Order: sequence, then structure tokens, then C-alpha cells
Amino acid sequence: MKQLIECVPNFSEGRDQNVIRQITDAIQSVDGVSLLDVDPGASTNRTVVTFVGDLDATVEAAFRGIKKAAELIDMRKQKGAHPRMGATDVCPFIPVSNVSWEEAIECAKRLGTRVGEELKIPVYLYERAARNKSRANLAVIRAGEYEGFFEKIKQPEWKPDFGPAVFNEKSGGTVIGVRDFLIAYNVNLNTKSVRRANAVAFDVREQGRVKTQDGTPSGKPVLDPNGEPVRIPGMLKHVKGIGWFVKEYGIAQVSMNLTNIEETPLHAAFDACAESAANRGLRATGSEIVGMVPKKSLLDAGRYFLKKQRCSEGVADEELIDIAIRSMGLSELKPFVPAEKVIELKIESAQPQASLVKLDVRDFCNETLRDSPAPGGGSVAALMGALGGSLGGMVANLSAAKRGWDDKLEYFSHWAIKAQQLKDELLLLVDEDTKAFNKVMDAFALAKNSPEEKVARAKAIEEATKYAAEVPLRVMGTASKSYQLLSEMASNGNPASVSDVGVGALATRACIQGAAMNVRINLGQLKDAKFRRRLQKRVQKVSEDSDALFRKIIRVVNRKLG
Repeated sequence: MKQLIECVPNFSEGRDQNVIRQITDAIQSVDGVSLLDVDPGASTNRTVVTFVGDLDATVEAAFRGIKKAAELIDMRKQKGAHPRMGATDVCPFIPVSNVSWEEAIECAKRLGTRVGEELKIPVYLYERAARNKSRANLAVIRAGEYEGFFEKIKQPEWKPDFGPAVFNEKSGGTVIGVRDFLIAYNVNLNTKSVRRANAVAFDVREQGRVKTQDGTPSGKPVLDPNGEPVRIPGMLKHVKGIGWFVKEYGIAQVSMNLTNIEETPLHAAFDACAESAANRGLRATGSEIVGMVPKKSLLDAGRYFLKKQRCSEGVADEELIDIAIRSMGLSELKPFVPAEKVIELKIESAQPQASLVKLDVRDFCNETLRDSPAPGGGSVAALMGALGGSLGGMVANLSAAKRGWDDKLEYFSHWAIKAQQLKDELLLLVDEDTKAFNKVMDAFALAKNSPEEKVARAKAIEEATKYAAEVPLRVMGTASKSYQLLSEMASNGNPASVSDVGVGALATRACIQGAAMNVRINLGQLKDAKFRRRLQKRVQKVSEDSDALFRKIIRVVNRKLG
């Protein structure tokens, strides 16, 4: 899966559109990042920018944005309603897809190092990236704001994590860190009563409600030994919430901020509101997501609701997203368009690229049939592998739905999910094989007029050819994982579908044999003998294992076919 991290720098300029545009242009100048949102505020004199990309590109884009802001924003003249301490006031990283907290923290440190050393701006790390936990809270770091930091930074406990311990008069200081993804989420109720919506909000939010002596909302608070009100915790951790009336829709909502979607995911918040509402004679009729949402949140929700329905969770991402939208009523107030609301899909739609797997079957065959070398055998081999794994997944889903096999649902659902993952990995490699071939062609097209150009060209050809050999090897390794799935389905799946298992095994073996040919033809062009021998050994091992596993599965299939 592609790594994706979000960055949300806050710049202390919300009025001068020319300055804002130059900062966002600097961010967008980096290949591999997508600008998702620019939100300027005149009264706050602050602009919140949201962009995403891979780790390296996002760090580079953040640095360019901070550098440009330092050039254009003079904090000695800046005034606004929002608290601030620098031209780039705060710059958090938020993992979105396939990025660990450790990797995100490393991004914050890399950026902090560059900002401190190259721009001479003092940098403080906060939230999960904080080195000093007493300085983890942004409000604690920012206390005193720009004006107060000239003296604050002189105190030993406020020595910056990066950069000089002297406050930068023009640019101020910057806070860089890593925080959880926050989802602004509203659940719709079949009432106009703010009081009733608040009651539901108090039931679900972490802070809960104040405990009263008579148990009524208007009763006298129960105090702890320190004289502070005792609170009755709500149902959910990491949730802030309140009830309000939305005139535009004519309904009351429970408005929530989900601040840790790993521990309290979207679907948990919806179900908690639905449960609380039902207990109070109300009904949660739907919900809305304010802003954007990571794809994983909807995939997890889709699997959760399928599991509640006692259905297999091994369906395509598109179906999981659709189930999530319908189950949580995300389109009740206005259409929920995944391509606009889901971060990863928004990026895909904003950067359309030719993709073989998005062609229909006829167009794919026509494209293969053309008088051009790509797509060729490598892409077709990967597609055969995807089809082989898909057939195994189909048998798993059919078996999960078989009457009288309810006790086997979890087992078959597990394998159907595995099939979906293998299918998706191999479909990515369908396109990757063609990209690898094109890289080789691009290398051959390089100039070779001077001795230096000839050396550079030869090196580029060698590296591109190595990659062109590695891609089909990845196809082989990924496709070989389908054998375990197919073996399980041959032995334990719905007997009526055993022929499908056989076809799946044949397609998988053809994929591996075809991909092996593509590895070999590329290895023959390489000068690096050590690299060639290493890949040859791996090809031989995967091929031998494939033949053995294929024979084992086909024996079971033929025995059941009779």
C-alpha cells in the first residue's frame, strides 16, 4: 500500500491573498504532494493549509512552505485574533495511510532539523513528537505568544528542540509535531430539541456529564474532596461532543470531534449515538462528515457493519465504502461523494493517470493487442494472478453464505479478506510492470553524445532493467500467497465450487510461470552478475514451490470432481 501522510501548517497571514498564494505555490512545487484545502481567515489573520503526499515529498513541501512564509511574513507587523508565535505558527503531521507513528515522528524531526539549521528559526516539538512531555501541549508552548517569547526563550526550560535559542524577530518560532487525525462528525437525530441532543452528547462524549445529588440535570453538583464537580464519564474515549440545532436542515445533531480514530472509530461513535438515542425514545437517522476522512475509516466501518449482519467481510473496497455510507446514513442531508470526501480518492481524482486496471475487459484486450510492447506479458501475468486469487475469494464468500455453515463464517470471511488484499496487490503490479518497462525505454532514450552522457545512460539502463526484473519477481511472490487460500478452499470450501478453485490454481500457476519468464528476459540484459545470480535463485525457488503447491491443490480438485 502507498504511504500517505497529511500536513496541516498554520500560517500567520489570512488577509493578503498574494502572500497566501506564494506559500501554497511553494508547497505545490514539490512532486508527489496534493494540496487539499486552503482556509484563510481575515479576523484571525491566519491560513490553515492541508496537503498530503508520501513521507519525503511532504517533508520537503512543508519546508518550502515554512521557508516562503519566513520570507514574506513579518511578525513585527502581524496582528490577529488567533494566538500565534511565528510566521508558521504550527505544523503538524498526521498519518493517513500505511504510516506508523514512528515514521511520522521522524518526519517532524527531519523538518525541525532543517528549519532550525537552514532558516535559523527556533523549533519546538509537540504532541507525539515531543521530546519533553511537559511541552507536549501546543497551548503550553504558545503561551505568551510572539510578544512574550523574546524573554521566554532565554529560560533554560524553554531551550528549543532545534535552531538557535534566540527568538527570530521577523519570523518568530515554529511548533512542529505529530498528532492524531481528527474527524468532525455529526449524527442526525429525529428531533429539533437541543436539550435532547445534548443529553445524547453527554452520554457518549468522554467528559460525560456532571453528577448531581438528585440525578437530574438541574440538580446540585456532587463535589470531590478538592471542591471540583464529580463527572459521570461517557461511553466513548477521545470524543468531544455537544448537541445543537441546525436551522438549514431543521434537525438537532450530536456534533462530535473524534480525536483518536484508532481507539474510537467512526462506526463506534455512530452506534453509541444510536444506542443512546434509542434509550431516550429518539432515533439516529443518519450522519455527516465535516471535511475529509481517511479511506481506512470507511473500510473499517464497512467491515464492522457487514460483521454485524453476519456477512463475509471479504468484499471490494468500493463495496465496503458503500456499506459504510448506507449504514451510517452519510448521504441523508446531502450526497456523500467518496471521490470528494475520502482523502486517497480525492488525490486519485485530482491526478488522473492512465491505468490499465481501470479499462474494461475489451479495452484491456485491445490495448494488449496493439502493435506496442506494453502492456505485455508481465502485466497480463499479474492480471492472471489477480484473477486466480479472486476465484479463491469468490469460493470463500460463497462458502460463507452457504446455508448451514454459519459456524464457519469467521473462517471463510478471513480468507475472503485475504483474497481481496492479494487481488489489490496484484492489480497494482499490472500497472507497475508497464511503468517499469517504460522506465527502461526512457533510459535508452537518454543522450549519449559525450563520454559523461554515455556513462550516465548506461547506469540508468542498468538500474531501470534491474527494476524491470524486480517487478515480475514481486508478482511471483505475491501470487504464490494465493496457493494457501486456494488449498484451504479446495479442502474446506463449498464442494459445488471446487472447479472454480481449480481454475484459480491454473491461473495462479500461469501467472507465476509467465512472470518468471519476464524476470529471466530482463536478467539477460544486466551486467551485475551478483544481482543476476541472486534473482535467478529466487525465481527458481518460487517456481519449484509453485509447481509443488499446484500439484497438491489439483489432486484435491480432481478427486472431488470425480
